[in-house]
Amino acid sequence: MEKLTIKETTKTPSVSFDPERGLFEIRGKSIPENSNGFYGPLIQYVEKYAGNPAARTVLSVRFEFFNTSSSNRIHALFKRFERIFLADRDVLIRWYCENCDENMRDAGRDFKAILQVPFEIVEVDEL
Repeated sequence: MEKLTIKETTKTPSVSFDPERGLFEIRGKSIPENSNGFYGPLIQYVEKYAGNPAARTVLSVRFEFFNTSSSNRIHALFKRFERIFLADRDVLIRWYCENCDENMRDAGRDFKAILQVPFEIVEVDEL
């Protein structure tokens, strides 16, 4: 599989998916006009990746903020990584948030509570 790279815009996050290394990153704001249009291809990409994943898969997520429609699509994306984990693969989701951002910390806790994949919340001084 080819790497997938999408540049950040004022409404969508940057995306860097490196399937050979098993490293996936999403970073920035997520307030797209059409969240299905943005996240749909990412979900399809991970579904394809799931057929032959790396020995270890790590998804790092660094959202400044996201809207409700993005939340649904982010959850759908996380579920694809969960499926890889449930197929006895080594998968980790790392949710980065700023120390002072209670909303993003709580969002990470909410995702962690409803998923069956290893999920770390990493508090940092600055995203």
